Amino acid sequence: MYIQLNSQVICYEKTGEGAPVILIHGNTEDHHIFDRLIEDMERDHTVYAMDSRGHGESATPKEFHYADMAEDVINLIKALEIEKPYIVGYSDGGIIALLVAIKASNLLSGIVCCGANLSPSGIHHRDIRDIKKEYKRTNDPRIKMMLEEPNISPADLRRISVPAMIFAGEKDMIKEKETKTIASNIPEASMQILPGDNHFSYICNTNRLYSYIKGFLR
Repeated sequence: MYIQLNSQVICYEKTGEGAPVILIHGNTEDHHIFDRLIEDMERDHTVYAMDSRGHGESATPKEFHYADMAEDVINLIKALEIEKPYIVGYSDGGIIALLVAIKASNLLSGIVCCGANLSPSGIHHRDIRDIKKEYKRTNDPRIKMMLEEPNISPADLRRISVPAMIFAGEKDMIKEKETKTIASNIPEASMQILPGDNHFSYICNTNRLYSYIKGFLR
């Protein structure tokens, strides 16, 4: 399905029935990374799996900024009159979940934030080098965004007034101290570092995450 949100066309899929959940994927991906997760989640929830602007089948903007992507989510909630959804965001989607909760906690029931960073310095140096190489190879503005944004402060996080679950893999591209900073500054947050997992392994094309968050999404 497609929806016009101000000047931005967003593609999303709606499945299932129950307490609403919005899924937000990572950089250069689309909502299909959640297909296995959705198979389980849609039994208990109305699931909105959206393609971020410039990803999947959503329209491509002139510029890419996390704040604009967060505004798209807020506009989607309002336009579809989604009542107090949870947001489950992975990587870039985790950043977007944080920004939505910072700006509009009143619209949400809670957030699940997986593999997110507050700034580019929260990514391990080895992975920043790889991202720079990928940008040099592709000149993709979505990848450039990862090298310049976000810029979220601990004070911003303290404005989040809904419960949060914060996840990262033990071998994540996100520094563990970054994940701890996120969790420690959100008033109602819990944190799990998943042993043996990397940035992708517990999210992409697997239903594993649902076992961790099912009780939270009540």
